[in-house]
Amino acid sequence: MNVGIVCYASIGGSGVIATELGKALASRGHHVHILSSETPFRLGDYQPGLSFHRVETPSYPLFREPQYLLSLATKIVQVSRDERLDIVHAHYAVPHAAAAYLARQILGTAGHSGVPRVITTLHGTDITVLGNDRSYAETIAFCIEQSDGVTAVSESLKADTYRELGVAHDIRVIPNFLDCSMYRRRDGTALRSRLAPKGEKLVIHVSNFRPVKRVAAVVDVFARIRRQLPARLLMVGDGPDLAAAAQTARALGVADDVEFLGGQDQVLPLLSASDVFLLPSAQESFGLAALEAMACEVPVVASRVGGLPEVIEDGVSGFLLPLDDLEGMARSALRLLTDGALHHRVAEAGCRTAHERFCDQDIVPMYEAYYEEVLARTPRTR
Repeated sequence: MNVGIVCYASIGGSGVIATELGKALASRGHHVHILSSETPFRLGDYQPGLSFHRVETPSYPLFREPQYLLSLATKIVQVSRDERLDIVHAHYAVPHAAAAYLARQILGTAGHSGVPRVITTLHGTDITVLGNDRSYAETIAFCIEQSDGVTAVSESLKADTYRELGVAHDIRVIPNFLDCSMYRRRDGTALRSRLAPKGEKLVIHVSNFRPVKRVAAVVDVFARIRRQLPARLLMVGDGPDLAAAAQTARALGVADDVEFLGGQDQVLPLLSASDVFLLPSAQESFGLAALEAMACEVPVVASRVGGLPEVIEDGVSGFLLPLDDLEGMARSALRLLTDGALHHRVAEAGCRTAHERFCDQDIVPMYEAYYEEVLARTPRTR
């Protein structure tokens, strides 16, 4: 198949999954074209069958319209014509599915043979944040209804979509995934000795530091841990709440034990050196960062929100606490950090869950089968 994948290039679960899906499909013999404003940070080296198409957005001060949407639609039209795309797979309803819809209308009006089918994957923010905004909700619902196929990364997100938007379109749940040949714990002894030179425990958090990730709460939980035993916190990522997290660390007197590492292309070495992963998010439609930690035998302590209970079994493969129970999160983390047998048991269970249920060799064929299913259907009436 010829597949166009439209995604964000920035650090975040949707861009990671879209890029990894493209790479996996190309390795399985498909021709994949990734369209984005910048080179996705997980794209890596050249791979046969995988191409990147940059969406250039000119600046015209006179226009107030969202110019990226128009530029993206134009790029989808161009790539569809040149590469004879079978599928345009939009990751996020707005703006990507909206651009795909517009592109398909242009192609149909122009009499282009073989107008591609549009599949939209919902990742969370497009539903749980934008979907709650009445100014966006109707457009998001329209884009979903006009798609030839729709997937969501968790049952929780599927339910949220039906509840918040009232759409009637069938939604197929296909979970996020990992390259399990890569996501395994490595020897982190040398790195650990540099990050924790006095033998401290290492706590880690990885995200894009948006408000929904509650990075100040991460620091708060860590400060409670730090009062009980020597530990250091690795904050991996960047985003709008970075300054707030740093300020919280200073206010709680743990700034010297918190290291802000910025965005990192490769988190495997850092995970492999760590003891516990904190994720007190306000909402997680799936929790890809938690899954990556589990695959590397790092027990996760997280909020019981969204799709996380579909990934983590509380008390078995990690710990899930009520959103505002920061003290409970700290207690769970301390149990893991002070009870070696418990840590080993939870780490092993988490790793087993990741590698038995969420590997690319199991999930990518679900997308292939769904593509074939959508292509075999009679095109939807517009």
